[in-house]
Amino acid sequence: MANTDGVLIHPAVDNGIKQTDPNFSGGVLSCLCSTNPVKVRVSAQTAHNHVCGCTKCWKPEGAVFSQIAVVSRDAVEVLENGDKLEIVNADAPIQRHRCRECGVHMYGRIENTGHPFHGLDFVHTELSPEEGWSAPEFAAFVSSIIESGVDPSRMDGIRARLRELGLHPYDTLSPPLMDAIAAHVAKTSGVTSRAAPQEEKSDTRRDEETAAGNENRETASASTPPPPPPPAESGSIIGRLLNRLLGGSR
Repeated sequence: MANTDGVLIHPAVDNGIKQTDPNFSGGVLSCLCSTNPVKVRVSAQTAHNHVCGCTKCWKPEGAVFSQIAVVSRDAVEVLENGDKLEIVNADAPIQRHRCRECGVHMYGRIENTGHPFHGLDFVHTELSPEEGWSAPEFAAFVSSIIESGVDPSRMDGIRARLRELGLHPYDTLSPPLMDAIAAHVAKTSGVTSRAAPQEEKSDTRRDEETAAGNENRETASASTPPPPPPPAESGSIIGRLLNRLLGGSR
């Protein structure tokens, strides 16, 4: 078993995960400037909180992962010193608004109405002094920390530590989020969902129907073509989904 001694993930989870307060209704995020900090109110509980290994999300100094959650964009409001905010990359699907002085990302917003996550903002709940935010649930894009300089030989220990914390490591997003993206892509592509197979019939009922149908099958035309096979699944579906989400590699 991999050794997890001394493995650090993120300050908000390294000493254990704080549980969600079911009655929590939001708080104020502040950047790290000692004077005139940017303040953003989030007036709702967040969802899908997770630690993320990508190279685009803001991380605290020394942290291997970021911690980020989503919330309705209608619940996000800049309260103070919004003039200090700038967009990291206006061409990125997620437009990350950061403080130009301390570099902290205050929120990420999606302006493309066709994006699977349009209507949700990405926020770092650790920037709030309030407790009760939704607890981290999983780890995303774990392999991407190698792109940030983590030695590949450390990965077994890091994944083991994530599991110890109850944060299942994925190299994409969690299955519910990937399902949501795939459903959006299918809908916009005009794909019709196939119903689940019918419940298997009992042997007795199957035998009765088989006997009753023998005569019809014997007189059916031998030239009747078989039904067409279902369309093959695209081998690049993961790439398509991540491109839709991020506009390229994490």
